[in-house]
Amino acid sequence: MSRRRADHAPRALVSVVTLGAAAGLLGVAARAALHRQAAQARGAIGKPWGETPTTPDANRVWRRRYGGTALDLLVIGDSVAAGLGAEHRKDTLGGRLAKGLGKALRRPVRLTMAAVVGAETSMVAAQLDGLPADYRPDVAVLVVGGNDVIHRVAVEESVAHLREVLERLREAGVPTVVGTCPDLGAIRPVPQPLRALGARVSRQLAAAQTRTAVDCGAHAVSLARVVGPFFLTDPEGMFSLDRFHPSAQGYRRTAAALVPSVLVALGEQQAVPPGHHRPLTPGRASTVPRAERGEGGVVR
Repeated sequence: MSRRRADHAPRALVSVVTLGAAAGLLGVAARAALHRQAAQARGAIGKPWGETPTTPDANRVWRRRYGGTALDLLVIGDSVAAGLGAEHRKDTLGGRLAKGLGKALRRPVRLTMAAVVGAETSMVAAQLDGLPADYRPDVAVLVVGGNDVIHRVAVEESVAHLREVLERLREAGVPTVVGTCPDLGAIRPVPQPLRALGARVSRQLAAAQTRTAVDCGAHAVSLARVVGPFFLTDPEGMFSLDRFHPSAQGYRRTAAALVPSVLVALGEQQAVPPGHHRPLTPGRASTVPRAERGEGGVVR
């Protein structure tokens, strides 16, 4: 996806209804009202980072002071996975995950951020393709789905691409945690009923992502359930300047929600809180030791 398309992702949310679900369901007057709400939302959200937003470079070894062999963490997905909205690398989702895992395991964490702002699920495979051929992370975290909703990608198509990525990671022996599509109903600048319809579509995708993830041997975390209430009750603190992507506080909450399942995927913890879903059956991603993963990397 071009950066220009990524920049306009918040504004494109309004097309979920006006060009999608509302068509054929609402009368002319209702559709006109939704178009007016769309214009209102576009003005409210704006583009605080200009035409070419960038994310802090968080690729580094975190918690070096612990010493020993670093845990290799791969983060893939969309703008949330990339940390858009964070001002400092320590506040990105990857930075927060690396610090949280390092503290829990008392070991360094080498973070590789391959996520791309504006990515749909269909674009995540290319993120794997861009990694070095011999790269094999100890665990991967994938957060994606918001842009699929915004750009009206069919749920069936979206989860088909998700399955492709998860199967590749499983074949490579990489334990994977999927953070499912956030609840777009938490975006306050989008008025009702436009917001409610966006919420419904995002929840439908999240449910399908959960089923696909656990079927592919991955772990799934319902971000709408685990962290969604914080975005609903404290939008000023949880959202960044664009009122669409998480703030530093929002990323801290989101990372904290993902860490328990990452620890379970690594075999370092057994119990997980509500909203976390284990694989339906033991998959190679969680049972094959790293030493037995073969010579190939994730991308081959």
